[in-house]
Amino acid sequence: MDIAALSMAMSTTSLKQQSSLALMDKVKGDAEEKGNQMVEMLKQSVPHPDLGNRIDLRG
Repeated sequence: MDIAALSMAMSTTSLKQQSSLALMDKVKGDAEEKGNQMVEMLKQSVPHPDLGNRIDLRG
């Protein structure tokens, strides 16, 4: 393999790695944002009015 072909192959590999890392960084940011939104939603949820008010002692 000559120098030019090797250089092209290495450049292509580097570009693929950079694009893969950029995509993974974006996906990670999106996942963190969705997780934070889920936490906020769970904090704001209203409990059911009938759950946890009575204990059934009959068995």
